[in-house]
Amino acid sequence: MGMKMEILRAEHVSYSYLSKYQKVEAVKDVSCSFEKGRFYAIVGESGSGKSTFMSLLAGLDQPCDGTIYVEGEPLCGMDRDAYRLNRAAVVYQAFHLFPLLTAQENVMLPLEFKKMRKKEAARQAKRLLQRMGLESRIYRQFPKMMSGGEQQRVAIARAVAAGGEIILADEPTGNLDSGNEENVVALLKELAHEDGYTVIVITHNQRVADETDHVFCMRDGRMEQVR
Repeated sequence: MGMKMEILRAEHVSYSYLSKYQKVEAVKDVSCSFEKGRFYAIVGESGSGKSTFMSLLAGLDQPCDGTIYVEGEPLCGMDRDAYRLNRAAVVYQAFHLFPLLTAQENVMLPLEFKKMRKKEAARQAKRLLQRMGLESRIYRQFPKMMSGGEQQRVAIARAVAAGGEIILADEPTGNLDSGNEENVVALLKELAHEDGYTVIVITHNQRVADETDHVFCMRDGRMEQVR
């Protein structure tokens, strides 16, 4: 086993918000860490706080208490849009592809944000789509012409194009049948183990959790490591 490299760490992180009726303590004093090249699952019932915790890791919300560190630097001190563009990509259950862009254009988007020339971005996007096991006929298709499994692989390709080292996936197989689910999970596992990404998935699905290296469980805002 090589040297452990911690990419993300939460230290005593809490987050609460006011709902219509009361203060909701969604995340309570959570401490955990995530290493490079490992595949993690965060499981828990609906309302256990796991999606809120994911949005804290993504810098979409800020903890009320405690600190999230990215390679030792506090996330709260960073430009959080740049963090999501360059370091941590988020993949959603609903794919969130741009409907008026083709598969290839969707993947080119983060590359062009980074001022990559169009030709080079197109080349890289093709390479990534190929790597995701997508046939070339799909590159020019719009999301509505693709199956859910194809759309999710395009969304993962776009996350990888962002070039970060962290992939945060919220129920990435939630809309997929079991065959496509297996493909997507195998892909995420490969990105962790072969490409050195830190891949963190939120899932209700035990089959998905079984494929990961480490499982955290959230209950009522508290986190425990299961394995």
